[in-house]
Amino acid sequence: MIDYIIRRIGYGVLILIGVNLFTFLLFFSVNTPDDMARMSIGGKRVSDDAIVKWKVARGYDKPLVWNASASGVEKLTDTIFVARSLPLFALDFGSSDSGRDIGYEIKQRMWPSLALAAPTFVLGVFAVIVASLLLVFFRNTYLEFWGFTFAVFLMSISSLFYILMGQFFFSRVLKLVPISGYSGGSDLFVFLALPVLIGIVSRLGSDSLFYRTLFLEEIGKDYVRTARSKGLSETVVLFRHVLRNALLPILTSTVAVLPLLFMGALIMESFFGIPGLGGYTIEAINAQDFAIVRSMVFIGSVLYIVGLILTDISYTLADPRIRLR
Repeated sequence: MIDYIIRRIGYGVLILIGVNLFTFLLFFSVNTPDDMARMSIGGKRVSDDAIVKWKVARGYDKPLVWNASASGVEKLTDTIFVARSLPLFALDFGSSDSGRDIGYEIKQRMWPSLALAAPTFVLGVFAVIVASLLLVFFRNTYLEFWGFTFAVFLMSISSLFYILMGQFFFSRVLKLVPISGYSGGSDLFVFLALPVLIGIVSRLGSDSLFYRTLFLEEIGKDYVRTARSKGLSETVVLFRHVLRNALLPILTSTVAVLPLLFMGALIMESFFGIPGLGGYTIEAINAQDFAIVRSMVFIGSVLYIVGLILTDISYTLADPRIRLR
């Protein structure tokens, strides 16, 4: 097990290097340090001397990935890519191109993102599992037909539509919750109730149909027939035996949303004015702040890799027959 984890961590480091290089090349294929300097200083009529000073102050005066004027290994190391990427592996995010401490911003904004994403994730998984098990429990009935139809209807609608209609109906018409904003303390539930509800509903249709397929595959297996022959009720068979044996693909499917527990939902935070990491990333993209974009991509990649490793480990807990080598 330990050797497997070490091996996966090594693969993860290589993936992080590749992701950083890809993000770097993608960003600078459409922007140059001069363009970033002009946007940050403000305006096209900026002197060359001001651009040079801005690039020197932020380390953008070096070549991007290859320094032909250097000698030896410094041809690779004395570059913008290495200088801005190596500190990330020590979780040193440095300063944004506007001069603000990225690490401080992350610490401040991670809590609103967690406050939104954690209940959305936990309640969403619970709602999806219950809905899909009910579809299987009432299979070959009108309840399954209409439930399946409703799930297809839900998955056919864009999440943006849910946001706009939710804000219009619950905020403008019923005036139950604020249309946007964020506040801690006792008012936290009021501001997050609608985003959490929309987050759950927007994924309920597609995920419940996916889980339904998994459960339908399980109920035709021998262990289910054995459990029924012992006189166990259909409810016990579904919620105890079938659910447990379908945990492996469920665990795999939930890994993809684990980075959202930290980074939050990009669109959701932007529309509801929640000062989380999702909105922070959108602002950085609009401002073409490479330092922030690079940091957010790095954090998302780390969380995804950690999620994959934890999923592999949890496989052994869900199914003791699996042994990691």
